[in-house]
Amino acid sequence: MLKFISFGSGSSGNCYYLFTESGGVLIDTGIGVRALKKYFHNYGLQLPDIKDIIITHDHADHVKSVGSLSRDLHLPVYATAKVHQGIERNYCVRCKIVPERKKIIEKNVSFELGGLKITPFNVPHDSLDCVGYKVEYGDITFCLMTDVGYVTDEMKEIIGEANYLVLEANHDDEMLMQGPYPQHLKSRIMSNTGHLSNSDCGKALAENATQKLKHVWLCHLSEENNHPELARKTVEQVLRGYGIVAGADFKLEVLKRKVPSEIYEL
Repeated sequence: MLKFISFGSGSSGNCYYLFTESGGVLIDTGIGVRALKKYFHNYGLQLPDIKDIIITHDHADHVKSVGSLSRDLHLPVYATAKVHQGIERNYCVRCKIVPERKKIIEKNVSFELGGLKITPFNVPHDSLDCVGYKVEYGDITFCLMTDVGYVTDEMKEIIGEANYLVLEANHDDEMLMQGPYPQHLKSRIMSNTGHLSNSDCGKALAENATQKLKHVWLCHLSEENNHPELARKTVEQVLRGYGIVAGADFKLEVLKRKVPSEIYEL
């Protein structure tokens, strides 16, 4: 059985865990090592069960603990060549990944880790490089798309393949425009290399989800420009406009920024 936990989702730190009885893969390492150890203990999990780390992109809220975790647990780190370059340059990553633990992956080239077939795909974002991940385990397809400037045609196809999907719903357009951010930052967030809004998230789901989809988690909500209930209601409203009922057609939940989720059995 494949299981999923979110340990943090948002600009304060992103970290997700996919695992089976034989071990697991961390997706992003934006929370502290001490916090991760505490969470694992609280869930009755063992840190040595983490076998690999895979990284979406090089921004600090996704990688700040990658070097320390790799060092402490002797873990390989899988990322594109450009993401590895970005991690090396990122001053927030104080402990760097040693060369022998750097594993280079390529977009649209699948690889296997612990029985999981993992396929990275391009995600438009203003990092040095950015990918999402499609993870296949038996007849289960789990997909993660975070820090999404816009939903590409390739990403639309992948949404259509997903049984389980983590998708960004970063901001409410009106809250962002009326909020305290300077105009240049508002423009960056709303650009095609910024972040996905609640309404665009809902539209991406409504137009591309199939009957295969069982569960969606909204991720990477802005603390200043969104609210969990607003994100959920906005997405639900968009879905209803397409005749899709969240809770009936598939489950819809919002991942918390700083609090771990439950353990989901996929």
